[in-house]
Amino acid sequence: MARNGCTDRVVGAILASWRYDISGIHPEMRRDYEHHFAECSHCRARLKFHRSLDVTLVVLTSLSVFFSLFALAVIRHIRPLEHVAFNLLGLDISDMYHMLVSAAVAGVCFSVIAFALVLMATPAPTYLGGIAAEQARVLEERLPDSIKSLLPR
Repeated sequence: MARNGCTDRVVGAILASWRYDISGIHPEMRRDYEHHFAECSHCRARLKFHRSLDVTLVVLTSLSVFFSLFALAVIRHIRPLEHVAFNLLGLDISDMYHMLVSAAVAGVCFSVIAFALVLMATPAPTYLGGIAAEQARVLEERLPDSIKSLLPR
């Protein structure tokens, strides 16, 4: 750990084994690790890298679900492939249609399972919730006092 620039080798090794995720530990214990993140630029950079990787995985699996649903909609409502299947490939139109719909449904199922696994395996939902809460606080601070007085506390 000395060559990577961590200020506390023991804490850095613990955080690295947890993929720099401290969201599931007790709040009193979390304070020590948050203090380490404030001090150690190496661990802070690794934390940022891992959280951006988690968010990227969530975005990619969400896009996969979206595009699989889009492909299913295209197959269902646009039929220009009938000419290709019937004339060029010699397939029966209903066979081709069922084959494409089955592939699209399998893609949707696989994408939804991958999305659920990513959400369960990464702290991305907690991380994104924290970002949303921080942005809400920033927006609330910008509100005029007349509107702030109407907000419930």
